[in-house]
Order: sequence, then structure tokens, then C-alpha cells
Amino acid sequence: MNHDKNHYALILGASSGMGLATAHQLARDGMNLCLVHRDRRSSMAAIEEEFQRMGQTGADVLSFNLNALQSEKRAQVIEGLSEHLEQRGGKLRLVLHAISRGNLKRLAPSVERPEADLNPRLRQALDRLYPQSMSPEESQLSEEDFGLTLHAMATSLWGWVYELRQADVFAEDARILALTSEGNQRVWPYYAAVSTAKVALEAIIRAMAVELAPYGLRSNVIQAGITDTPSLRMIPGSEELKASAIYRNPFGRLTTPEDVAKVVSLLCTDQAAWINGALIPVDGGERLG
Repeated sequence: MNHDKNHYALILGASSGMGLATAHQLARDGMNLCLVHRDRRSSMAAIEEEFQRMGQTGADVLSFNLNALQSEKRAQVIEGLSEHLEQRGGKLRLVLHAISRGNLKRLAPSVERPEADLNPRLRQALDRLYPQSMSPEESQLSEEDFGLTLHAMATSLWGWVYELRQADVFAEDARILALTSEGNQRVWPYYAAVSTAKVALEAIIRAMAVELAPYGLRSNVIQAGITDTPSLRMIPGSEELKASAIYRNPFGRLTTPEDVAKVVSLLCTDQAAWINGALIPVDGGERLG
């Protein structure tokens, strides 16, 4: 699959999981990259090695290690990207929102159960997530927790798209993609704030699909199956979620970040130009089980 050599993809959340896999796939398929991520200095050697591998494909790789949720940092990226595109004669073909940053807490305290009743891995996850020093009030979702999660995983997408349009960097036929999950309908423990954000994200994509179509933007959301990523592993009970997904999936395996990356690349082709406002399952049929 070959993409236009003058096209760039902006990936928000590019250093792990589906964002990283997509960056590798698009580089192999001939698209240039602008990668936004937020990582500690101790992680940068491994991340820079990944980015160098992308550059070895011939892709032009521009990266920013900063907080994509802060308006001043967003402006910094867009200014740098705009200057870079002007120098290279490029245009932005894709914005992929792959930011995964939310509050994993319960709406109410869990019912006390004997220690023996808990799966050992679940107990370990609970101990990591809720230190003994944390009070019951701190381990419950607050209104502020909902707001922070909504901004990170939903409304921040519109902030980026709005300012990118103001900067006039989009190609005539550009794509906006975001990532949702089956948690948009199912109730998973500790997932209420993220589930709320996913539903809001889908509503934003639908509105963008209608209102931005006259400007050449196609907006869609990908619903990936359960995927073993660092974000999934943060959810208490993730081992149980993975086991259930494998059982329900017709192919008997989890979705991989590479499965999702291939579909993102496909949606960037000219042939996918008439797909707009869709929720696209990428789960091998897992949702049907």
C-alpha cells in the first residue's frame, strides 16, 4: 500500500500501543510522520530507537515529547509542523487521536470480600492502583476525574482539529480518526470515566463527519477489540478481560495493535474516501460473541 510522499500523519499518543504500531505501518506504507508523545527521559532511548526505525523506511519523521493536552504545547506542535510542511511542500493527510489517559476508579467502594475470593493478579492490580494510604473517597470517581478523562480522551481531539484547520495544513482530502472500545456499551469495573469519554468521542466524530465534510475532512472512529497494550494492563482485572475476549473471538485470539494499524493505513487511501461518520469494528468479530 503506497501513500502520497507529500502526505503527513499526525499521531497523538505515538510512543506505545496502537499509536506506535500505526506509526510503523504508515512509515512502511510511504507516509511521513509527526509524532506527539509524552514520556519520561528514562524511556526516551528506546522510543527514539523506534522512531529511527521509521525513518529508515525513507519516511520523514518529526517528533515532539510534550503534553498534548496543554493548549500552549499544542500551539507549539502546530507551529513547528506548519513550518515543516511549508518547507517540505507537504500536507496533513491524517490526524489519529490515540491518547489514552484517564481515571480508573470506581463509582462506589467495592464490597469487602475475603482476600481468598480475589484472583491474585487482580489483587496485585488493586494494590498498585489503590495504595493502602488511599482513602475510600480518593479511590472513587469525582466530578473532576470525569472532566479530566473527558478532556484527555475526547474533547482534546476537537481542540487539535480546530487549530490545525486554522493553520491551513490539511490536505484537500484528509482523515480524522479516533479510537474507541467495546467499553462504550459494556460495563467494566473501574472503566466508568473512560467509557463516558469514549461515548463523547464518538459523538464528536459524528458531528465532525457532518460539519467538516464540506472542508474535505472524513471523520471516523475505530472500535478495536481487546488489545494487550500498556493502557489495558492498567485496568484492574485486565487478565480477565483478555481471557473473555479470546473466548468470544471467532478467531480465538486478541486483537493486536498491528491489526488496528493496518486498518488506519487502509482508511488513508484514496479508495476509502467515501467512508465518513462510521464506527468501524476492528475485532475479528469479537463483539458478536
